[in-house]
Amino acid sequence: QRSLVGSEMCIRDRCFDRKAFSYWLILAYDSISVLLSGVLVFWIQKGSPFMQDYFLDILAGLLVCLAVYIIAFFKFHTFNGMLRFSSFIDLHRVAYSTFTAGIGVCILHQIQIHCGLSKYILFPRFISGLLMFVCATMLMWTLRIVVKTLHDYYTDDINKLTNTFIYGCRNGGVAIAKGIRSEASPRFRLKGFIATEKIQDSSYILGLRVYEDDDSIVETMKAQNVRVLLVSPLQTEKFTHRPTLINALIAAGIKIMMMPLAQEWDGKSNLTQNQLRPVDIEDLLPREKIEVNMEAIGKMIAGRRVLITGAAGSIGSEIARQVASFGPADLVLVDQAETPMHDVRLYMAKKHGNLNVHTIVGSITNETQMEEIFETHKPEFVFHAAAYKHVPMMEDNPAMAIQNNVYGTRVIADLAVKYGTKKFVMISTDKAVNPTNVMGCSKRICEIYCQSLNNAIVSGEVKGETQFVTTRFGNVLGSNGSVIPLFKQQIRKGGPVTVTHKDIIRYFMLIPEACRLVLEAGTMGKGGEIFVFDMGDPVRIADLAQRMIDLSGAKDVKIEYTGLRDGEKLYEEVLNDAEETKPTVHPKIKVAAVREYPYELALKNEKELYEISLHYDDMAIVKKMKEVVPEYKSMHSKYMELDK
Repeated sequence: QRSLVGSEMCIRDRCFDRKAFSYWLILAYDSISVLLSGVLVFWIQKGSPFMQDYFLDILAGLLVCLAVYIIAFFKFHTFNGMLRFSSFIDLHRVAYSTFTAGIGVCILHQIQIHCGLSKYILFPRFISGLLMFVCATMLMWTLRIVVKTLHDYYTDDINKLTNTFIYGCRNGGVAIAKGIRSEASPRFRLKGFIATEKIQDSSYILGLRVYEDDDSIVETMKAQNVRVLLVSPLQTEKFTHRPTLINALIAAGIKIMMMPLAQEWDGKSNLTQNQLRPVDIEDLLPREKIEVNMEAIGKMIAGRRVLITGAAGSIGSEIARQVASFGPADLVLVDQAETPMHDVRLYMAKKHGNLNVHTIVGSITNETQMEEIFETHKPEFVFHAAAYKHVPMMEDNPAMAIQNNVYGTRVIADLAVKYGTKKFVMISTDKAVNPTNVMGCSKRICEIYCQSLNNAIVSGEVKGETQFVTTRFGNVLGSNGSVIPLFKQQIRKGGPVTVTHKDIIRYFMLIPEACRLVLEAGTMGKGGEIFVFDMGDPVRIADLAQRMIDLSGAKDVKIEYTGLRDGEKLYEEVLNDAEETKPTVHPKIKVAAVREYPYELALKNEKELYEISLHYDDMAIVKKMKEVVPEYKSMHSKYMELDK
């Protein structure tokens, strides 16, 4: 069977490749079409006797007309493409060329009449020239349409193309359809469109039926043996808010594929098969579109010196990418992870080779190195994303949580004040709210220091001009060490997928949108604020795991509940129960009114914590952390006895 299919493909290729219909053969056919059209027009208008009497005169006139047509063919490149990939653009070129040539023929006829040229040449008159243009165009179109149709028929039959629907029937959906139809090696056979709004009965686009997005659409797709749904880039938000449809598609075994996001598509060009990708779980979480003031962010960053710590991490690297797009004068990227930092370096060289980018391997706890960086580059804006973030790791290593997260933040914050940084934006976490683990408490202590330092600057207690802003948000989808990459790995291995508790929930946000909100908060912050992001609705982790299993198509992959880890909550809080929030100009960003600490006390606590951490006595370290942050109550941890 494989041999037979291979033979059929060889026959197909020989019949439809460029050699079979080379450029010159296409030009020859088009030229013959012009001559036949001219002969047909003279025969219809003058009859056979006239043509017999003036055959040589007619032939001479038609040859001159052919020369005009050939010039037009070269001008509009009508014969340069491969006929099997003909499109409406190619048909337009043919029409433009024949119309231009038709005008040229009419001009020749007028010149012959008014200038008394040789009576031995007969040019078609105006009506005759018009008929000749129409007839030649039809003959040339016919060849292209027939070859295209035969090629598509044999290709569909041999390659066993996958039946496909397109979700969205406006610009995005049409661009997908045109792109697929123009592919040299298509993978999909389009069977119809799904409209996202009310339509008239029996509507058609590009010859394909348009169906309404109703409860019966999946059954319609199954009846037509549709195996793939392509989602238009302009309809992704609406599609993700159709959980019933998504569940029905997954249950029916219909694969969902996404196109580039709307902001990544120019809205004009066709979308190709290579831009298709299988849907990820991140794509299917219903989320409201987050708008930010990109103009204000651009004004803040463009032409300025910017330092980003933790620049090789999930958040830091995305902030670096977004900041680079605004054209800073100097972009300094710092991280202690060498290999990921090298990846960032390669990205910046490829995408932003015109920028002055410095990729530096170093730890924020190395005060000597950090001061050299600040002294050399004098950053005007600092985005501080460097931190140890894994809850179980910090639960076992509280000394490192203090030395890296707490002390490292103090090093960078103090240097920002010393070297005149205008704004310092610290990335915090919702785990700092009513912390139940070492990591969350360490980030709360960082918040306390930055806010107290800002207040000390405002009051004149500390000399400086730096504005300190803190941003809190929850889990980001797809970040290093998050559940989604872990679940994907477990599914590939056949399971089980491990979830700590059947009722555990988390708030999720996409990395790019979280970073855009960080930049937005940086522009609106005046100093001392702790901004809290609206994370949307929480997601049940067990449901997330099951959806990922269903999307993968894997069979017999089970979910296994392993129990809560040390310091882990069933649910995350975004705000302390005792806190109140104030609205901002952005509906997704609020300001938390937290308990404030005097700068002297915050500094004293930090210094004592650092000294204790150097002895690596876990209980002593955590005991001091609980004194600094009284709301820190351990959960599922050996430190619970300190709360008694």
